[in-house]
Amino acid sequence: MEKIDKAKQFFSEARAELKKVTWPTREQTMNATWVVIVMVIVVSLFLGLVDFLLSTLVRYILS
Repeated sequence: MEKIDKAKQFFSEARAELKKVTWPTREQTMNATWVVIVMVIVVSLFLGLVDFLLSTLVRYILS
């Protein structure tokens, strides 16, 4: 019975803490999402370019 009481207390306290959270607005969430998408594209292009250059260099050295 003690474990059930502890679980109830835990979830009660967790719920109380979640009520204190300041959640981001829809606009803030959308802006952050766009920042992540743009950064993923930029980093992907950079890594693709580095990969292309290094593979070209290795092919040149080995030929």
